[in-house]
Amino acid sequence: MRNYVEIGMGREARRTYHLDDITVVPSRRTRSSKDVDTTWHIDAYSFDIPVVSHPTDALAGSVDFVAEMHAQGGLGVINAEGLIGRHEDVAAGVERVIAAAQQGEHEATRCLQELHAAPIDTELLAQRIAEIRATGATAAVRVSPQRARELAPALIKAGTELLFIQGSIISAEHVAVGGDPINLKEFIGELDIPVIAGGVSDYTTAMHLMRTGAAGVIVGGGINTSAAALGIDVPMATAIADAAAARREYLDETGGRYVHILADGEIETSGDVTTAIACGADAVILGAPLAPAKEATATGHFWQASAAHPRFPRGVVERDELALLEDEPVSLETILNGPSSDAFGLENIVGGLRRAMAKCGYTDLKAFQKVNLSVS
Repeated sequence: MRNYVEIGMGREARRTYHLDDITVVPSRRTRSSKDVDTTWHIDAYSFDIPVVSHPTDALAGSVDFVAEMHAQGGLGVINAEGLIGRHEDVAAGVERVIAAAQQGEHEATRCLQELHAAPIDTELLAQRIAEIRATGATAAVRVSPQRARELAPALIKAGTELLFIQGSIISAEHVAVGGDPINLKEFIGELDIPVIAGGVSDYTTAMHLMRTGAAGVIVGGGINTSAAALGIDVPMATAIADAAAARREYLDETGGRYVHILADGEIETSGDVTTAIACGADAVILGAPLAPAKEATATGHFWQASAAHPRFPRGVVERDELALLEDEPVSLETILNGPSSDAFGLENIVGGLRRAMAKCGYTDLKAFQKVNLSVS
């Protein structure tokens, strides 16, 4: 039963929960973490770990990062509308952003906006996608809902294997007075590759996106400033659980079509990953937690795609001071798969998930979605 509280005369609000409000409850049976299987399958693609990188040049500004994500068992995603699709020398652009960040957040944002004012080069994107496929990694590319219709044909022709249609807030149909509406059901139905779409924050929108034929639905909008800028916040534990409820109903409605849920937001540690999957996610999208990696293009700095919006950015360039002080940046392998010297879940993130599953007696991700939860 949903819990509503009165916030004033005649006005109620639903009580919702963030990931750090929730903890998992161990059962009477424990297992060895060596017996835990974290394999994640979506459509015809299989990954050893349920981790996807946020599509930003701060992480995947080069093919090398995508290849290393693949080597570690995860999925690296490039942003077709980022620097990697606009500039031949992404590293030089990233260095400009980092230099601007020394002067302050506004200067860094202005620099991002200036760099993103350059036109998107589909031939350059085709080259990047070919380079990714040459490494053996899965070619996953993000586009915004507004430019999906324009860019998707060229991206698919170039060899994109998984298409992310991702915004900080998304719906199944965008209606504009006097404009051309974006109907994802019609659009996705015309594509020959799996589509992962989001982010959503409620049951109804999740259900609508599932009915478009999307293979996966993203819950949340990453790490952004929407709460301050728009008054919109996504309480991730509740949002994931609501999307999981929509998935169960859609599974019955279609006679067995399973849509994957990817959690994107409030996830900073291995404990957050554990809670997100326990609430019903199949995989998580990590942004800032991967930024300290030496393979990340902007090692020690992070921004998400919405930070470069030309008129209303909802993100900032973040600096990880501890990472910047390190003589030798940590590897992506250490962050994801260990071994770790960190006691707070910032390293060996997947190892922490495995251990939590084992302590609760589960050996696979789908079964772990049934673990008992408590509200702290």
